Amino acid sequence: MTNPVQLSQSIKAEANRLGFLLCGITTPDPPEHYGVFLDWLSKDRHAGMGYLAAERSWLRRGDPLQILPEARSVICLGLPYSPSPQALENNAGKANGKVASYAWGSDYHEVTAPRLQKLAETLQDMVERPILYKAYTDSGPVLERDLAQRAGLGWIGKNTNLIHPQHGSYFLLSELLVDVELEPDPPFTADHCGSCTRCIDACPTQCILPDRTIDAGRCISYLTIEHKGAIPHDLRSQMDGWIFGCDVCQTVCPWNIRFASHPADVELEPRLDVPAPVLVEELHLSTAEFNRKFRRSPIQRPRRRGYLRNVAVALGNAADPSAIPVLAETLFNEPEPLVRGHAAWALGQIGGTEALQALQTAYQQEMDPSVRDEILAAIQVEKHRRDAESAEKNL
Repeated sequence: MTNPVQLSQSIKAEANRLGFLLCGITTPDPPEHYGVFLDWLSKDRHAGMGYLAAERSWLRRGDPLQILPEARSVICLGLPYSPSPQALENNAGKANGKVASYAWGSDYHEVTAPRLQKLAETLQDMVERPILYKAYTDSGPVLERDLAQRAGLGWIGKNTNLIHPQHGSYFLLSELLVDVELEPDPPFTADHCGSCTRCIDACPTQCILPDRTIDAGRCISYLTIEHKGAIPHDLRSQMDGWIFGCDVCQTVCPWNIRFASHPADVELEPRLDVPAPVLVEELHLSTAEFNRKFRRSPIQRPRRRGYLRNVAVALGNAADPSAIPVLAETLFNEPEPLVRGHAAWALGQIGGTEALQALQTAYQQEMDPSVRDEILAAIQVEKHRRDAESAEKNL
């Protein structure tokens, strides 16, 4: 088969059979919004993701032919996931940590990779020759939403997600660059966000920018997954109970609330062997237990130290005094300074005599300077709270 139109129709049918609800085709020309990406980098909006600013990285994002010089087409794909009733139930209440919907299932990299391989093999059979290709799922130097929009899959919304008019934005995007000429789809040119600003207004940390980009350093998804160090003090109290990712800008989007209707891919449905994270229990996870619990799960990405850091922040925001004993135990015995420091912050947020005593005792034995600073700051929070209560009583 050599006809580009017939090839395109056949490869789309195969993509749908493999579970990709969305499939569109575009050319390997430079992305339309590449200038926006460069401006975003110049303003350091990529936070600690320094790899994005590496010359090799931004040059390749500006020209897919830098990745595969022989490329003639880009197949853009969307694998659906959804906030299932189980995930919504698990995310309810202060005792459980909040996890982004896509992360309740298996690691999407492992889910999509073999399907992309199969799609490439099918195309190879269709053209009856070996083909050159590159496959990516949130892992390569491509501006995937830009390419997906040009392939007709939807528009880039104000929340920076790709939105399909019938299916919303609960998709994981993938790309297959191939040295086969296929019939490109017309780009999606309409913008259906209109005057709506629900995602911008609802963002807990106000990280969504007017040019449809994200200030990554303020984004809860970045802070809980990609960020390796201490979470900035001014953002911790805005993170609510999120311990891995964040769905807020999607859950408030009218296109997801009213119009999105599609089943999640079976491998992205919530895994029954990974129960909802009970915050006070998660702080007890050893490295081996963490790795075993989240094997083949996206939640393994921040590793144990980052994950328990997030759990400590969520416990501080829940402000439940019953968490004080486990936070105190963490402050005394946890080997990772990063986790101890955030446990100290959480104790300061909860406050009370028991929390203050734990902080004061820990300060006497703590050797790490960064943790000592966290403990002192938490003690000051409690002292200011007491001074304010005393002043109010004397009025």
